Amino acid sequence: MAEQTTAAPGRFTFLHVAIALQTLALLFQAVTAGLLLSSSHSEVLHSVGARVMYGASMLYVLAAILAWRPGGGSPRPILYASGFLALASVQVALGIAHIPALHVPLGVLMFGLSVLALGRAVSGASDVNRMRRTT
Repeated sequence: MAEQTTAAPGRFTFLHVAIALQTLALLFQAVTAGLLLSSSHSEVLHSVGARVMYGASMLYVLAAILAWRPGGGSPRPILYASGFLALASVQVALGIAHIPALHVPLGVLMFGLSVLALGRAVSGASDVNRMRRTT
């Protein structure tokens, strides 16, 4: 019989940390993209940030799989994480091809989606914790 696992009250899971890291990496990318307008040195920062963001997207997929597997819960977070990794792959390709007309709007969309995923994960954990305290 599979046992449903949840985070202890006030604790962050590996999934929460992975989504937060991804969101911070995307915020860093937005900042360094803005710096590209004023400094040529920021291209190195943006390039390094792209690698970190892609790695964070892969970490998000891994965290979603690990969060799903022990508890036997819904695989929906894996779908979200995989979709995000696909968007990150397209984003990297557009950046390498120097197509800012698609690269910039996709970056904004990805940041918004990452903030939304982080908000859902954190609020979902607080909902679970509230329900556990009332029963």
